[in-house]
Amino acid sequence: MDQYKSFHCINAMQLQAQWIVGFVDGEGCFHIGIHKNQKLALGYQVLPQFTVVQHERDINVLYALKNFFQCGVVRRNHGNLWCYRVRSIHHLHESILPFFEKHKLKTQKNINFLKFRRVIFLMKKGEHLTQQGFERIQKIQSQMNKNKSI
Repeated sequence: MDQYKSFHCINAMQLQAQWIVGFVDGEGCFHIGIHKNQKLALGYQVLPQFTVVQHERDINVLYALKNFFQCGVVRRNHGNLWCYRVRSIHHLHESILPFFEKHKLKTQKNINFLKFRRVIFLMKKGEHLTQQGFERIQKIQSQMNKNKSI
């Protein structure tokens, strides 16, 4: 994509909070990945991420989200799909969580957000590094993205 065109469209696109809420309700995902990693004491790594995926024709909205939140990356997802992704615990805790705490999601996605938020808080306290904390995170993760109640 032409860099000037992307830069120009990003600056022209002023996102409003409620538009972002609606867009993320439809296109966003709060995900907790748990991956084996034998280099770590517990043998597993907890990888939280906030993601929004779009076809490349709408890549400018992903760059506008990156600009709005002042964190994350825009990367090719696969094929013609691109994603805006935030993985840093610091950025999730300082930018993404406060935004969605202030501007509530309207759909069932809010349930996943609240579970995601719980995991981020546990990780900020270092709970993911203990067996008991890791098991709590695993239980929360197993209930996410399935439309179960909190």
